Amino acid sequence: MKLSHFQFNLPKELLAEFPAENRDESRLMVIDRKKQTIEHKMFKDVINYFDDGDVLILNNTKVFPARLYGNKEKTGARIEVFLLRELNSEQRLWDVLVDPARKIRIGNKLYFGDDDSLVAEVIDNTTSRGRTLRFLYDGSYEEFRNKLTELGETPIPKYISRDVTPEDAERYQTIYAKEEGAVAAPTAGLHFSKHLLKKLEIKGVNFAEVTLHVGLGTFNPVEVEDLSKHKMDSEELIITQEACDIVNNAKANKKRICAVGTTSMRAIESSVSSQNTLNPFEGWTNKFIFPPHDFSIANCMITNFHTPKSTLLMMISAFCGHDLMKRAYDEAIKEEYKFYSYGDAMLII
Repeated sequence: MKLSHFQFNLPKELLAEFPAENRDESRLMVIDRKKQTIEHKMFKDVINYFDDGDVLILNNTKVFPARLYGNKEKTGARIEVFLLRELNSEQRLWDVLVDPARKIRIGNKLYFGDDDSLVAEVIDNTTSRGRTLRFLYDGSYEEFRNKLTELGETPIPKYISRDVTPEDAERYQTIYAKEEGAVAAPTAGLHFSKHLLKKLEIKGVNFAEVTLHVGLGTFNPVEVEDLSKHKMDSEELIITQEACDIVNNAKANKKRICAVGTTSMRAIESSVSSQNTLNPFEGWTNKFIFPPHDFSIANCMITNFHTPKSTLLMMISAFCGHDLMKRAYDEAIKEEYKFYSYGDAMLII
């Protein structure tokens, strides 16, 4: 398949600027691959598709407030700094993106906070917008991290044209987020409320938690027509033995195993044994899933509606079947489903 197979026209008004009023009351499109049918539901109806012994695989990564605004020394120019990943905690080295990048050179200092209580020095250029910063801060590591949290804001996606609100700190985070390290939310999980998870638990559904720290590479545009030439950024992944036991037990009993989100799916597909069971893993993955692909673990998935030409859409095509996926997206646009991070959801069974 080629990049051009994943182009479609998306009306701008279908981009969700705000989340649904209640997490589990966004809309849900249900796609049955066997029957080739498309149904329209509410997200809380998802409970009707799961029974005792089924498993939901959740990505428990937690988004940290990765977007900072600082001022360049001497000129005072306002610079956006987007924290990507910590390289060295002792030396306080971070991989970041800066905007506007053309003004930021090695040796420049940036000042953060009204009182300039945090300073960073640019020590390397990594890409056109990428830099390595060394933060200079008098205080313990814990105090330094608290300062980053205090000065940072929730990294809602750039396409959202409004300012960040206090509500975003809560809503751009799953209710089961635990392990801090993501710069973008695993958005399929945003639809689950505490109440809905409890009802699923009472019904006998099991939860297997994996950790995939979502980086901005997930959203990097694919710029090659031949998909096999696209390189994904690496993201940190942890799959515990406990999660493997829950998933492999359900697989042995032919239960429904549902990956909640493309990140959960990428996580489990990154660590499959020769017997097609899930293996424990701790490290980094740059797995890129596009058609054709044989999925080894999950037999259903929950996901949001994705951008044209995105790696996320390519995974959905591989799982759903390309023609059925295209039909579903045409229907979603016709029925005015909301797209992207704060948008509506899709269940593929």
